[in-house]
This record gives sequence, structure tokens and C-alpha cells, in this order.
Amino acid sequence: MAEIIKACKSCSLITEEDDCKACGGATSREWQGYVVIMDHTRSEIARKMGIQSNGKFALRVR
Repeated sequence: MAEIIKACKSCSLITEEDDCKACGGATSREWQGYVVIMDHTRSEIARKMGIQSNGKFALRVR
């Protein structure tokens, strides 16, 4: 059985867990799009989204 992919409502990190492993926030099954941040220190997208770590992040979470 495949896990359901969720995104954190606080930091947008994509995960399969019920609680975010990065910030401890609640996750949601309702999210759209994603971006993969490879080097958050040099990424303009990470800066604009307020992302301070590498990983896969949802563009929109409800």
C-alpha cells in the first residue's frame, strides 16, 4: 500500500508523516505543485519562499 504524500502547513516540506519532521507542524493532503531546493543558500526561489533548508517543498498548501 502506497503512503499518501502530504505537505506541511507551516513550512511546506513534503512528507509522508502526519507531523512535519522539520518544524513539527501539521500536514495536509491538499497541496499543489512542488519545487526541489538543492542549495537553499544560492536559490532565489528558496529566498522568495522563505525556505532555509534543502528538500522538496509544496508551492501551495491548504
